[in-house]
Amino acid sequence: MTAGGTPILTTLTDAEQTVALAEEDVRGRKVTDAQGNDLGRVGDLIVDTDERKVRFLLVEHGGFLGIGEKKSFVPVDAVVRVTDDRVHIAPSHEQVAEAPAYDPDIVDADAYYAGVYRHYGYAPYWGAGYVYPGYPFIR
Repeated sequence: MTAGGTPILTTLTDAEQTVALAEEDVRGRKVTDAQGNDLGRVGDLIVDTDERKVRFLLVEHGGFLGIGEKKSFVPVDAVVRVTDDRVHIAPSHEQVAEAPAYDPDIVDADAYYAGVYRHYGYAPYWGAGYVYPGYPFIR
């Protein structure tokens, strides 16, 4: 099922699927940029249920005790390393802070996803020649 050419994505929490290996479920882990700055935490995984792949991390950052908190999509292509308590990504703190704002009522998902990939400088997953990164599959 697609919306204008890109698959419809949902949160892993809302999907009736799980990460294949429990230790690869990074929800709740802290997110760190290449300079070691704490960016927030992984609030959820955005998945393509048809392809059974994670496409974005939903990173929750800023604010205090949930007030003023911002949510940003970060492509899984940006993940450089995962440890027991952290997800390390290539984009800087500034890039994540300046990313297109996430709105749960996105009207034009195609344009939003394309804007996120453009912002971070990665090729979109629906483009020709895209190679999925070594990130967990969902089941």
